[in-house]
Parts: sequence; structure tokens; C-alpha cells
Amino acid sequence: MSFVPPVTEQRFVLDHIADISHLAESERFAEASGDMVDAILEGAGQLAAGEWAPLNRVGDEVGAKLTEDGVVMPDGFREAYQAYVEGGWGTIAAPADFGGQGMPFSMAAAILESLGSANMAFSLCPMLSVGAIEALTHHGSPEQQAAYLPKLSTGEWTGTMNLTEPQAGSDVGALKTKAEPAEDGSWRIKGQKIYITFGEHDLADNIIHLVLARTPGAPEGTKGISLFLVPRYRLDENGEPGEANDVRCVSIEHKLGIHASPTCTMSFGDNDDCHGWLIGPENGGMRAMFTMMNNARLNVGLQGVQIGERATQQAVHFARERIQSARAGAGSREPVAIVGHPDVRRMLLRMKSLTMAARALVYYAAGQVDAATLGDEAARARSEVLTPLAKAYGTDAGCEVADLGVQVHGGMGFVEETGAAQYYRDIRIAPIYEGTNGIQAADLVGRKLGLGGGEAMGALLADIAGGAEGEPHLAALAADCETVVNWLSSGDASVDDRLAASYPFLTMLSVATCGWLMARQLRIAQAQLDAGAGDSDFLQMKIAAARFYLDQIVPEASGLKAAATAKADILYSLDEESFAA
Repeated sequence: MSFVPPVTEQRFVLDHIADISHLAESERFAEASGDMVDAILEGAGQLAAGEWAPLNRVGDEVGAKLTEDGVVMPDGFREAYQAYVEGGWGTIAAPADFGGQGMPFSMAAAILESLGSANMAFSLCPMLSVGAIEALTHHGSPEQQAAYLPKLSTGEWTGTMNLTEPQAGSDVGALKTKAEPAEDGSWRIKGQKIYITFGEHDLADNIIHLVLARTPGAPEGTKGISLFLVPRYRLDENGEPGEANDVRCVSIEHKLGIHASPTCTMSFGDNDDCHGWLIGPENGGMRAMFTMMNNARLNVGLQGVQIGERATQQAVHFARERIQSARAGAGSREPVAIVGHPDVRRMLLRMKSLTMAARALVYYAAGQVDAATLGDEAARARSEVLTPLAKAYGTDAGCEVADLGVQVHGGMGFVEETGAAQYYRDIRIAPIYEGTNGIQAADLVGRKLGLGGGEAMGALLADIAGGAEGEPHLAALAADCETVVNWLSSGDASVDDRLAASYPFLTMLSVATCGWLMARQLRIAQAQLDAGAGDSDFLQMKIAAARFYLDQIVPEASGLKAAATAKADILYSLDEESFAA
């Protein structure tokens, strides 16, 4: 079936959750006016549906290939990427000083949602470039910004993040890649990085690698890490790609999903001639790394929305076409489309509801990032609390929706020809990369719980409770979250207790936040429906999905309270050898 961009839904959430009209009142985001937002959503949707979506299947079946000439993408990808560049889609939220349009991050998120729903693996290429742009914008020298940001912003060049090594995954401080100073002011980089998304490809004229490395005499651990700019091709005197740098892809991974996204093992300095340039101060790599990763984590949470939307569209289409069995209790014994069966309807509505909730959470977080950009410190704190929720819950929701999509298809869902399995295979990486969801939960209880002396968390819980009027399940969950916060903040909870409780608590708080946002959307949609404004079919589905979330999914999260307040003794009642029993 053809992908249909959810433009009406995106606009509703941008208006009522991200509050884009308020952002447009500022001088910085004045271009994000109503007509402009509509034009951008429509245009991005056309690119996604017309150019990117048709490549989703061939990307999965053929995938990226490592050849003697480097990594080669499947037929059609280079042309589709050029359409993205020529349309200026990469420039939407890029800095205006370097050729970007400087629009809100939340606007760029909506564009990336459409592209990722059309072709998640392909969308990882521009998504990683965003991280490189962020790092250079905040930490690069004026010379580096002038040389690299214009073409990174347009997408003519792409960017990567090179963090992981075989012995240094989540433990970034264990990395061994070295950087030695050279007489010309640059550095010589030597080492190997793994799991580098779009580390090499044939879509763009240059690839700008941002590489974490350790300089001579640097402190051990994360305090001794620096960040370096390492281009695939060094720039000539005119600022154009010139001599090849000493960096190469030595292999690409054979993965469960996202086959059209080359996940590369990159080798730097095999011939001792890999030139890199320090970004920011020496030993300041971790600060720059988190600049890259924070927005990237929101964009990974957005991938749950992308796959949720695509899997739901396909499941609905299949359920309306597949004729099987009479409806129970009906007078007729004629078989009906399976969309008429209660359990199938339950699954479809759960898919719709989870996808809408995850979208609201990610867009809301993006809107808070935008407000923080304008100097709103409360929004900055709110965005920091929301980031682990959006990344973890968004991807967990995407996995559940893709799983339900397979189930709706029945046996045909387990057959590759229908395409339902691809969505499950593609999204399964998202809870793992950009900081596993367990790390997001640990960050929530380890850093965000006490942010601002606990004021940031308290303010969010107060807003949820204040928005729960008439919603008893949401009010109960908000109270349960407060109980867990008090427990985790008490002297009775050990470090092990806090970490063992972190994932149940993250899920509780995520569902509570989504419930609050869904209740807000329900009220607005009902008011519009009552007034005869807007698309009635859309509004009725919005109301039904929000009602389902509040009445069925929110109460499930309250059931996690016991796990979130339990002692962790059971986890360490066994020795390590016992786990092998």
C-alpha cells in the first residue's frame, strides 16, 4: 500500500502541543507562520511519499553494499537524496548564518517524521548530519563553521558521530583512538570505530566525521576525551573536497533491520596520514558529544513514531481488505473484513493510540527545546527531563506498535512479502542506539530526578496532576509517580534500588506525561467537533484514540508502582554463576 503522510495530525500536534504559533511570535522563529507551516508539511509529505517511500522495500531487500569502490546504496537512493538536497529540506532548522532557514526544531522534527515513516533506514543519513551541525554550531571555531556548516546544512555533505569502539560501547571513557598533534596545527588520528551509521556511502560529495579520541597525556576516562573533525576528503584552497583523507570503511554490519543504512566499521590512520581538527578545547569532547546526542535522542524517539505510523497504516489497510469469519453475535454468517472483529479493532486502536501519544511526547519535547532556545529556562529544564522519556518510551511504543502490526496480519505478518515484518525489524535497533533505554532510565533517576533541586520533576508532576481533572486514572497515575519520586529521593532507597526502579518509573512517568498530553488533545478535538470545525473523521479518531489511551493504557502504568518502589534485593540474591543454571 502507499504511504500517506499524516499532515493533519502533524499540524494538530504542532499547534496544540508544540505550540508553534507561540514560537512564531518571536523574531527568531517568525517564519514559522501558519501558511509556511502548511506548505512545509505538505511539501515534505510529497517528497516522502513520492520519492522515499517507494525505496523502502528495495532498501530492505538489497541494502547497502561494500564494494571495491566503497559503500554503494541501492538504485534510486542517490536521486532521492538529491531531491532532498535540492528541495532545501536539510536547511529548515539549520543556522541562518550558514544558509539555513533557522526554523524551530519542532518543525524539523515533523519533516523528519514524514521522511522516516516513508523510509526509516534512509532517514538516518540526514538525522546524523543534524548532530554534526549541532556540535559545530555550539563548539566549532568560526573557521570550522564557515568551512563546513553551509554544505552540512544543505545536505550536500553529510555528518557522522564516531563514538563507539569494540571495547567502548556505553562506556565511552574506555575508548583508545589516539590523536597526536601535528606541526601544521591539525592532529593525526589513529584508531577504529564501530557501528558508525552512514560512515560511508555514495550519496554526497563529502562525509564529515566527528571523532572522539584521546590526546597525549590526557586523563583517564571521560575527562580525557576530545572531539575532532575528520573529513573523508580534506578541503582544498577553495574549500572544496580535495585529497582523500586516511579514513576508510573496512566492513559493514549484517543487521536484523535498517538494511539501507550502512553501519560501518571505520578505520582512521592506517597509513598515519589521517588529518583531524580539534573541535572546542582539548579534553572537552564529552560536552560536545552530549550536544550531538541530546537532540539525536529526541530524533530516535521520533523513529518510534515513524514506524508506528507506517505499521499502523499498513495494518489498517490489511484489516479492511482481509475477509475472514462472521462477526460474533451478528445475525448473518457472512464473513466480514477482520476490521469488524473486536480484538482486531482493539489492536488497531491501541496502535493508533500509542503512535499518537508518542508523537505528542516527542513534539512536546521538541517544542520545549525551541522555547529554551528563546531563553525560557523553565522550558530548558523541562526538555532535559523529557529527553529520556521521549527516547525510551517513543522507541518502546514503536516496537509494540510494529509487533501488533505483525499480529493484525496473522500468519501473513510473519511472511516477508507483506512488509509488516520489516517495520518490526527496522525499529528494534532504536531502543539500543543513542544510549540504550536502560541508560535513559538511569539518567532519569540519576540526573533528572534532582535537576534544579527537584523543581523540574516537581513542576512536571504538578502540571500532569493539574491537567487530570475528570480523568481518574490519570490522576491516580500522577499520584503514583509522586510516591515513586518520594521513595527514590529518600535515604531508604539504595543506588541499586534506584537503578532497579528506574525503568518501571520511566514508563510510569512517560505514560503519565502522554496521558496529560492526550487529555489536552481530547478536549481540543471535542471542542472543534462540537463547533463543526475541522475534519470530523480525523477528530473522531483523535477523540477515540485519546479515550483509549486514558482508559486502558494509563491504568496499566499504575501497575508498575510496586516494581518501582520495591527493594532490589532479589537482583543480588544470586551469584553470577547462578544465572547460568
